[in-house]
Amino acid sequence: MLLGFKTELKLNGPQRVTLAKHAGVARHAYNWGLALCQNILSHNREYPLELLKFPTAIDLHKLLVAMVKSENHWYYEVSKCAPQYALKHLADAFKAFWTSKKGFPNFKKKWRHDSFTLDGSITVSSRKIRVPVIGCLKTYERLPQGINPKSVTISRTADRWFISFKFEVSSQATPKKVEVVGIDLGINHLATLSTGEVFEGAKSYKKLSTKLARIQWLNRRKVKGSGNWKKAQIKIARLHRHIANIRSDTLHKITTYIAKNHGVIGIEDLNVSGMMANHKLASAIADMGFSEFRRQLEYKCQLYGSQLVVVDRFFPRSKKCSNCGVVKESLSLSQRVFRCETCNNDADRDFNASVNLETAVSYTVTASRLDSADTSRVTEEEDVSDC
Repeated sequence: MLLGFKTELKLNGPQRVTLAKHAGVARHAYNWGLALCQNILSHNREYPLELLKFPTAIDLHKLLVAMVKSENHWYYEVSKCAPQYALKHLADAFKAFWTSKKGFPNFKKKWRHDSFTLDGSITVSSRKIRVPVIGCLKTYERLPQGINPKSVTISRTADRWFISFKFEVSSQATPKKVEVVGIDLGINHLATLSTGEVFEGAKSYKKLSTKLARIQWLNRRKVKGSGNWKKAQIKIARLHRHIANIRSDTLHKITTYIAKNHGVIGIEDLNVSGMMANHKLASAIADMGFSEFRRQLEYKCQLYGSQLVVVDRFFPRSKKCSNCGVVKESLSLSQRVFRCETCNNDADRDFNASVNLETAVSYTVTASRLDSADTSRVTEEEDVSDC
């Protein structure tokens, strides 16, 4: 399987300028291609979208070379891969828009999510990586050895630059302490396991929101584009990065522990975007990182030899009694203790839901094993009949 690796770069002044030029060219090419596509759509409004011949990434690059590169000499100061991959990412964004997976692409802004991609001859050593045109870049930590990445992506967060790439790794199956476990995600506690373990979320945004609001308030009257305004923007970006790093570190530790020590893991298919529509809970839900929790758990289960089972989102995990199986008609969010009138079972709401998920996953795993056993039995009978 492919595993991603991202680390910070140790740069000097000229290297920072070079990376900023590459990011600027990539941003300019992306915005130029997006503006061209918008003009095509605006001048052909009377035609249905499926009948329009939309330019591909290759078509956009040919037009870029003919129309833009000749007039902007600074395009030749950077690698040709930067605008090429920017247009490829634009084509992917439109593809996601046509398939209704994401919204219409937006223009990129300076200093926000600056990044570019390079490919070609890339060499990785202990603490250095050599990329085309830019040359040798140092890192603060050791890099994986014995790999030859086909491409690298260099991005900027606040005032720091990072490099990321993918490399092939083999599965590292670990001994499991628990065979089947159910996980219920919540706001009060990030993850409640059916084994009784409870993991708290970082809640980094909630803890640092006062400090963030203070910095943003002090920046309210600074002249946009001035030196003091730029300094304040870097401070705000650094704090946002700090908040994201705390959340990411907590999620990585929890998901690694769960994937390493549990054989079959059951979670619910949460509608996070629908949950975010509730303005009273949106901030707390985003602070927990439910989508990132599932994303990390998916690839770590493959890495450590575990199985992830996603239960249908309409499964009544919270309304169902884990003891007798009776389903309640309604259960408000304020009721944190599940009380069953049929069997007088009192249990924590999140723990009750995790046990129900474990039961549902156990039935699913048992059914799949029986199906595989029946299939093997039929195959053996066919082999015998052939003899």
